[in-house]
Amino acid sequence: MIEVANRLHTVEEYYFSKKLREVNMLIANGKPIINLGIGSPDMQPPQKVIDALVSSLQNPNAHKYQSYQGLPELRDAMASFYKEHFKVSLSGQNEVLPLMGSKEGIMHISMAYLNEGDEVLIPNPGYPTYESVTKLIGAKPVFYELDAANHWLPDLKALSQQDLSKVKIMWVNYPHMPTGAQPSKFLFEELVAFGKKHNILIVNDNPYSFVLNDSPKSILSVPGAKEVCLELNSLSKTFNMAGWRVGMVVGNSEHISNILKVKSNMDSGMFYGIQKGAIEALKCSNMWFSALNSVYKQRRNLVWQLANALNCTYDREATGLFVWAKLPAHLKSEEFIDKVLKNNHIFLTPGTIFGSKGEGYIRFSLCASTEVLEEAITRLI
Repeated sequence: MIEVANRLHTVEEYYFSKKLREVNMLIANGKPIINLGIGSPDMQPPQKVIDALVSSLQNPNAHKYQSYQGLPELRDAMASFYKEHFKVSLSGQNEVLPLMGSKEGIMHISMAYLNEGDEVLIPNPGYPTYESVTKLIGAKPVFYELDAANHWLPDLKALSQQDLSKVKIMWVNYPHMPTGAQPSKFLFEELVAFGKKHNILIVNDNPYSFVLNDSPKSILSVPGAKEVCLELNSLSKTFNMAGWRVGMVVGNSEHISNILKVKSNMDSGMFYGIQKGAIEALKCSNMWFSALNSVYKQRRNLVWQLANALNCTYDREATGLFVWAKLPAHLKSEEFIDKVLKNNHIFLTPGTIFGSKGEGYIRFSLCASTEVLEEAITRLI
C-alpha cells in the first residue's frame, strides 16, 4: 500500500460531495427528491453573456493558452465593477487577479501566506473550506464564535484579549454565509484597525453582495484597507454563472503579486470564451440585479412558508441566497434534515456543516423555482 500524505488525515470529504451521493441514489431509486440544500443558481446568465461566449469561439486566440493574469480587458472590467458598485478604486493592471472561482482563491491566498504552524482565525459558523484549506496547508484553525445575540458579528474586543501572535490570516464573510447577516455600520473599519494592530491579513469573502441586498459593501472601501486586506468576489451568484468558475481576488499590488506566484504554478489560464462572457456580465446595468432579486423575493416568501411549516424561526432582514432558520428547541440539525429527507423527500442543509455554532439551525437554498417550492410546501402541510 502506498500511504497517503499526512495532510489527508486532517480533512474529510466535503459534506455535499458525500451527501449528494446519497441524494442521487434516492433519485435513482425513483424518489422525487426536492433539493433545497445547494446554492447553485438555477436561472440563466444574461443572454449577452452567452452570446459573447459563443461568438468568441471563432477568435483565432480562443483555444490557445491564456494569460495567468487573465485578459487585460477582464481585469479592467472587474476594476470598473468595483468602482461603480463599491466606490473602490483598483488598478486593473496589478490590483485585480481573475480566479477560476473564488474558492480556489482561498487555497492560493493560504499557500501564499501560511507556513506550517501558523494560525488562522475562522468564523463559526462559516464556510467549511476555510478550515479544510487551513489544515491542508498545515496551519492551525482558531475559531471565533458568531451567534444571533450579536447579529452574527465577530467580537473583536474579545479576540484582542487572546494570544494572536501566531495568527497570519483572518477569514471574514459579509454578507455572511450561511446566516445572511449584514456587516454593521462600522464593522469593516474595526476589522481594518484590528488587522493593522495585530499584523493580520484580513480576507473578506464577498460573493453574496448583490442577492437580496440593496447596499453592497466592500471592505476595501475603508481608507487604508489595502494595507492589510484582500477581498474575494465571484460571478457565480451575482450573474448565475456558478459553473463558469469566474471569481477574483482584489487588493494591493504586492498581495496580488504574491498570490500570482502560487496561481501561475497551478493552472494555465482561464478559457478565453469564459473571460469574454465575464466581461459582458460585469457590464450589466442595475436592471439585471432588480430583475434577479424580484425572482428571489418571490422564492424567499415561499421558503419562509416552508420554514413556518417546520416550526422554524428566521430573520426577515437577512440577505443572500439562503434562509438560515432556527429549529425548535432540543432538535438536532442532522437528525432533523435526515427525517425530512426520508419522510418528505426534501433535502435541506444542516447548520452543523458550518461549525458547532450551527447546531440547532438548518439552511434553505433559494435556488429552486416557485413551482418546486410550492410542491415542497404541500409535502409539509
